[in-house]
Amino acid sequence: MNYNKKTVKDIDVSGKKVLLRCDFNVPQDKTTGAITDDKRIRAALPTIQYLLDQGAAVIACSHLGKPKGEVKPELSLKPVSVRLSELLGKPVIMAGDVVGPDAKAKAAALKPGQIMLLENTRFEKGETKNDPALAKAMADMAEIYVSDAFGAVHRAHASTAGVADYLPAVSGFLIQKELEIIGGALANPKRPLVAILGGSKVSSKIGVINNLLEIADTIIIGGGMAYTFSAAQGGKVGDSLLEADWMDYSKEMVEKAAAKGVKLLLPVDTVCADKFAPDANSQVVKAGEIPDGWQGLDIGPETVALYCAAVQDAGTVIWNGPMGVFEFPAFAKGTEAVAEALSRTNAITIIGGGDSAAAVQQLGYADKMTHISTGGGASLEFMEGKELPGVACLLDA
Repeated sequence: MNYNKKTVKDIDVSGKKVLLRCDFNVPQDKTTGAITDDKRIRAALPTIQYLLDQGAAVIACSHLGKPKGEVKPELSLKPVSVRLSELLGKPVIMAGDVVGPDAKAKAAALKPGQIMLLENTRFEKGETKNDPALAKAMADMAEIYVSDAFGAVHRAHASTAGVADYLPAVSGFLIQKELEIIGGALANPKRPLVAILGGSKVSSKIGVINNLLEIADTIIIGGGMAYTFSAAQGGKVGDSLLEADWMDYSKEMVEKAAAKGVKLLLPVDTVCADKFAPDANSQVVKAGEIPDGWQGLDIGPETVALYCAAVQDAGTVIWNGPMGVFEFPAFAKGTEAVAEALSRTNAITIIGGGDSAAAVQQLGYADKMTHISTGGGASLEFMEGKELPGVACLLDA
């Protein structure tokens, strides 16, 4: 995939109507509907402010939750428009629909320097099906399309890819940064390139491991998926998370790494527990020696030392997925230690969204990282080397 795409700075937006795809899929309080974290709204501000400063009329759009093509008032973007208005210090005109009469009338009346927000794109049945009629109806309201929702670029939806069939399409600053940093790390990394992969399942990381075996110098495996690797090599994993169907694959990966001269580091010891609970009894055992009735929930102290040493002299580190059950403090030590080690290295550090991003933020190391991706699924597919429909549709620089 070509990562070198045109940005808002490569196109004249002055006096133009710009359809801007944002990622306003924010967490909300289930009872009050109040936004509990406005990070995604704040992340969109540089692109929005630039467009407004350049004299564009901005028609912002986003999805929120999974209304599945139905209008669900509790998934309305109204709270987002209120928060966005506060952050911008100017009114945000809220449309009552996506491509209905209200949206069309408000878009037609929109003046340069003004901003409006369309209702939740997923209220439209055609959004997730990338329906050309919906994409055209959205595109008809504007003259230029700017994509800045990295968290949604791995999906070919009407608002993320379809509209680019009808309008010149460029990236906003958020997507530009993701493409430059993650794309750069994959295409031309500062070496040694160390990839840390955690999380629960091997099956969800197959493509990533496969792709990284071609470009990484070291791959570190942690989290629940390590037990499938351990079992594949004849280890005892007790009641640990195990994907028996993926044991042969795990064995193959170990052999492939050896053949390619890639260091593949697996846990040498494990913190295991007698139950899956925050207050479980725990003990440290050698990897592959977990007793029956016990389950591995974190990497052990020797593994922590091994993994932290491996990132010390790295040129680039990509991290996706925690080392253990991070939500239980007793089993968060591996993830905490890796985050701290990354905060101290001089390497380019890229955190691939999702749980790793949450961990780094919670631990207060966010400002010590080079880049924290705004898209969990998108950054994973990016690291797999897959074509991202919401990026492929943008004009090449």
